[in-house]
Amino acid sequence: MNYRPISDSLIDKFLLMESSGTTMKMAMPFGEQVDVSSDESSSSDGDDHKAESEQMSNNIAVNQVVEELVSEGTKTICDHLDMVKCESEHMSDNLNIGQDVEELVSEDAFLRRARMYQEYMQLVPIPTQTHSSIPCTSWAGLAASIKKLYGQPLHYLTNLCIKQRDQMRIGADDEVDPLEMLIHPTKAESSIWLMEEVHRRTSSPHYLAKLWLADPMYHVYIDPIFPKLQNPSK
Repeated sequence: MNYRPISDSLIDKFLLMESSGTTMKMAMPFGEQVDVSSDESSSSDGDDHKAESEQMSNNIAVNQVVEELVSEGTKTICDHLDMVKCESEHMSDNLNIGQDVEELVSEDAFLRRARMYQEYMQLVPIPTQTHSSIPCTSWAGLAASIKKLYGQPLHYLTNLCIKQRDQMRIGADDEVDPLEMLIHPTKAESSIWLMEEVHRRTSSPHYLAKLWLADPMYHVYIDPIFPKLQNPSK
């Protein structure tokens, strides 16, 4: 910590007052007898009043110097505390700026990744012919069978929706019943392909990047299936 030094003028003033007071005290040594005649009594009284007046004046001056020294010292400490506060706020601002920059870099990386993923999924063609019937007990089971039979990945958003469909059945009266007993397998498969086409053709990379940034486990819903594309340039 670097405190501002007290001004030399105040110190000199304080020393001058102390020196003046010491001189006056030495002029009248304690215990020394002084003969004073009756003719000089009035003059002696005047000198005493004058000495007392000067002493009081010096005391006032000394008090003023001390007050100024204290005031200046207090101001120096306050200035130092203000400086420390400013430095602390500056460091906090730097940390906030660093966090903002890191977040921007992270968002940009996720956006590039989402754009590449969406462009790739748009190149994967939707099957024109589907199987007549795929047995299934759940939406997740049906989706797994589709991926295996067609050799295609399902979109990230489609996988999320399939998970939600199975969660919607929890607590229902027919929760334990196989899905194929509630919905015809052909209709169930067609609904998945319809949803898949919507996600492949209309999903925004910005929306995907936002979801991925908020979910550290997003990659669980991205299928590691890479079919051969006949016309990858289109």
